[in-house]
Amino acid sequence: MEDKRNVIDKFKGRSEAEIMKDLDAKDHGLVIALENTERDFNMGTIVRSANAFGVRQIYVIGRRQWNKRGAMMTDKYLHITYLATTEEFVEKMRNEGRKIIAIDNIEGSVNMSQMSLPKHAVLVFGQEGPGISAELANAADQIVAIEQFGSTRSINVGAAATVAMYCWLQQNVLAENN
Repeated sequence: MEDKRNVIDKFKGRSEAEIMKDLDAKDHGLVIALENTERDFNMGTIVRSANAFGVRQIYVIGRRQWNKRGAMMTDKYLHITYLATTEEFVEKMRNEGRKIIAIDNIEGSVNMSQMSLPKHAVLVFGQEGPGISAELANAADQIVAIEQFGSTRSINVGAAATVAMYCWLQQNVLAENN
């Protein structure tokens, strides 16, 4: 029977558990978090990009319910942990020794081109529209903005997450392999 799942050829015909084990063995350390206050439809896109870039751990802060349709089943191959509050998330990241890097274009943010994203980081993305909460902004070690050159105030949070994850990979994984 043909395997019609959205997986690369080397994973066709393999169980979810086998795929997870293989991916976990290649973990490069990038962790992301999603602040889920409004059940944003962009979360699925972010999860799908995280899978494409080899992210193994995603934290969802706030609501457990999110629109998984955009993830195209890629959430089945990631470890997703739900944390009820920002306080719980921050405590967990501090205990893991992770730097909390919020991606948002709010006042006080540093342009991504001027930033060296730490290896042991968690990249945090807020909701489309309101962005990250004030509580999360206050807890972040750094707030990073993606420079823009057009007329719009911001880019879609799913697109921003993809750019930020790739930038982290360029600085922390791809640079090491060259």
